[in-house]
Amino acid sequence: MFDSEMIVSGLMWYVAFLFSTVCHEAAHAWAALRGGDTTAYHGGQVSLDPLPHIQREPFGMIIMPWLSFLLNGGSFMMGWASAPYDPNWARYYPKRAAWMSLAGPAANFLLAILAGLAIRFGLASGALLASERMLTNSGDAVLQLLSITFFLNIVLGTFNLLPLPPLDGFTAIGILLPEATAARLEEFRQTAGMFQMVGLLVAWQVAGYFIWPVYHFASTVIIGR
Repeated sequence: MFDSEMIVSGLMWYVAFLFSTVCHEAAHAWAALRGGDTTAYHGGQVSLDPLPHIQREPFGMIIMPWLSFLLNGGSFMMGWASAPYDPNWARYYPKRAAWMSLAGPAANFLLAILAGLAIRFGLASGALLASERMLTNSGDAVLQLLSITFFLNIVLGTFNLLPLPPLDGFTAIGILLPEATAARLEEFRQTAGMFQMVGLLVAWQVAGYFIWPVYHFASTVIIGR
């Protein structure tokens, strides 16, 4: 049922989604700029301002998050964004492209760590009150927002690190490879075509086997519960 509680929950999820996704793409754009590609910089993506990211992917940043939230009964929200880059730059500097790919998930894990530490110290000090074991269902609005941010960034970081095209983890493999091999890997990714759709479908099927162990490990180590 679409009631006031679901609306409030949806707004919390959307705030967390918007902030987390913008940070992810801004990290990509910043890393590309540091590596010599100014494409995303000129597109306005080296910024935490959500507007340039929304303008680039309005469906993935506005419609899909709310649609997925409603279809999931208010339990989860998903969507996407993207940062432009020069494919010729990526082929010529595959190692730099690999670091650019890694920057997005790294930003998500950093946000998860910060949110987790805020939860841990907030609960320990009594500033945050947990009414249930599931923190995302807590009656404390601040705790709920932090918990959603923690969970969502674990999901985004882990999912995007799966080594399948077109996900960040596939390009990030280039960090571990010789320059020439990394260049061939990047060329394959750019011309993969149908393999990218297959990669997304496989990633969607196997993601849970990686996300939940990472989430439980991070919850234990960072939050302490």
